[in-house]
Amino acid sequence: MKLNELTAHKILDLIKAGTISAQDVYHVLLAQIKTRDHVLKAFAHIHEPQPDFSGSQAEFPIPIANKDNICAQGHETTCCSRILKGFYPPYDATVIAKLKKSGAVILGNTNMDEFAFGSSTENSCYGPSRNPWNPDYVPGGSSGGSAAAVAGHETIWALGSDTGGSIRQPASFCGVVGVKPTYGRVSRYGLIAFASSLDQIGPITKDVTDAALLLKIIAGYDEKDSTSVDLPVPDYLKSLTGEVRGIKIGIPKEFFVEGMDPEVKKAIFEAIEVLKHKGAKFSEVSLPHSQYSVATYYIIATAEASSNLARYDGVRYGLRRRPQSVRKTPIIDMFEETRDAGFGPEAKRRIMLGTYSLSSGYYDAYYLRAQKVRTLIKNDFDRVFQEFDAIVTPTSPTTAFKIGEKTDDPLSMYLSDIYTISVNLSGVPGISVPCGFSKSGLPIGLQIITKPFAEDMMFRVAHAYEQATPWHHEKASFVKRES
Repeated sequence: MKLNELTAHKILDLIKAGTISAQDVYHVLLAQIKTRDHVLKAFAHIHEPQPDFSGSQAEFPIPIANKDNICAQGHETTCCSRILKGFYPPYDATVIAKLKKSGAVILGNTNMDEFAFGSSTENSCYGPSRNPWNPDYVPGGSSGGSAAAVAGHETIWALGSDTGGSIRQPASFCGVVGVKPTYGRVSRYGLIAFASSLDQIGPITKDVTDAALLLKIIAGYDEKDSTSVDLPVPDYLKSLTGEVRGIKIGIPKEFFVEGMDPEVKKAIFEAIEVLKHKGAKFSEVSLPHSQYSVATYYIIATAEASSNLARYDGVRYGLRRRPQSVRKTPIIDMFEETRDAGFGPEAKRRIMLGTYSLSSGYYDAYYLRAQKVRTLIKNDFDRVFQEFDAIVTPTSPTTAFKIGEKTDDPLSMYLSDIYTISVNLSGVPGISVPCGFSKSGLPIGLQIITKPFAEDMMFRVAHAYEQATPWHHEKASFVKRES
């Protein structure tokens, strides 16, 4: 097997044995990017010049891809938006600083939906990324570039951000592992905000062991982030026992309703049977307020986005458009023309939705009510986790859809995150692991959810399932053709 197709933990073993070096891995990956990325378009920027490998004797000298909304000092970070073209952060995000300290090499920034607004990576100023299993299909979003890079073996592992499913859904679509940690487990310092009460940075990897390894590196308290939680970070690798006997897992009846792809439903129940065979105990549970999660999310998330994106005005950094003519005042005209030229259609849509729900006379009717429903959704999870160790659901109601298929139907696009959004609203952790394929050869993802800060249980269940099935060994069709 080629170096770029190995997992991080296998590469670490080879580096420690002196068989290969970190430089070897880096150069193989760079060659793959140059060969494949003109099709996959997983990367927005490659970090040049060649990185310093003086830390190659460090603990984790593994090349990693970074989503284009996570700041890396001195490297252009644009959130795949025209309005941030030419922005070079003067500091590292905390997760980047931790990775560098561990010896990791940052390959570059991956493509994404503009400001993480989307579920397909079609809303990027650099054009859409493509799914390595079939380049005619989307890789999911908004971390679609990261998922495509991992599945396409252009990187060993990658960082993504998850606001409403933006790690787990593309992981499902691309047949890789994606983790949304508990809110507060990973520092958000240096993450360019979409919705501050929902955003979390997390791993996208080739298997569960790598996900546990990467989360261990980036997790932990950070005094620079007021939402960071000061709790010890377990050694997640110790939870990968393969043993789930006696673990109680809930199946929420509200998630298995009309509209789900029959092939997805079949794959999920086959996955449940695998875990039953290993000794896990399953019962039906109810999350009654989950039916309101999409509506609640798109009020809260757009409101926070409207507030966060108000800072992009052409004054301090990023794009600045000089007014063609003075209609109001030179400064107001500059604001308007800069924002009109800099933001894409989806960003404008969400800014307007959020501004409306926060406006005078509508705040109580929409935003305040949504926050109350959010509490009800969280309470549903809290009640289930009093009795159960985990919950399993589909990651997405469908497999990947064709590029352009939903661009003219925003509501249909929003519904692709219907099974992931409630996890963000509740602040609990979730993981997507491959659990099969459709008849057309597209991956299907199984979502495993646990109580806050119980990522060790989440990894335990996910690893047990993974090791009992062959799905994580499958190679994307595009990779097979190119090999």
